[in-house]
Order: sequence, then structure tokens, then C-alpha cells
Amino acid sequence: MSSNNLLKNQVKAEMKKRRLIFLTFVVLCFIYLSINLVFGDMGLVRFAELNRTKADIEKQITDINKQNEQLKNQIDLLKEDPFYREKLAREEYGLAKPDEYIFQYDK
Repeated sequence: MSSNNLLKNQVKAEMKKRRLIFLTFVVLCFIYLSINLVFGDMGLVRFAELNRTKADIEKQITDINKQNEQLKNQIDLLKEDPFYREKLAREEYGLAKPDEYIFQYDK
């Protein structure tokens, strides 16, 4: 009977070892997957970084679209409004009519 008890104890010990190995394997897999989820190439840190980059690019697109609208308006004014062309020539290029004098002041 003692050999039967010994055999049962050995089987129980072997089952405990297998459970411990399986549990260790599961825990290590969970740790690996968690680290990969947070810090991996497609992890949460990278996701947050890409969201910030996306927001920056969207802001740049909005700014560029505003600049495009301003330039389109300026082009339309240059094509259609002779007073605007004259104002631009005077202010930007310092041009004057033949009988005018230009006074410039230092700021």
C-alpha cells in the first residue's frame, strides 16, 4: 500500500509542477503581450504619437487653406481692382506717379 501512496504522491507532485509551468507560461505571455501592447511598434505610445502628428498636420492644412484663400482674394483684387493695384505698387514697391514726392519716415 505504501507503493500505491508513493505513486499517488508522485502523480500529485508531477501535476503541481505542470500547473506551475503552465501558470508561469501564461503569466510570461501576458507580461509580453502587455509590454508589446504599450511599447510595441503598434502600441499605445506609438498611437498617441501618431495622433499628435495627425493633429499637427491637420492644423497645418487648415493654415495653408486659409493662406490659399487670402492669396486667391489678393489675385482677384489685383485682376479686377485698379485702386488695389495702385495701393500695392505704392506701399510694397515705393512707386509714385510722375509728379508725386514720396516721404519715408524711420520708425
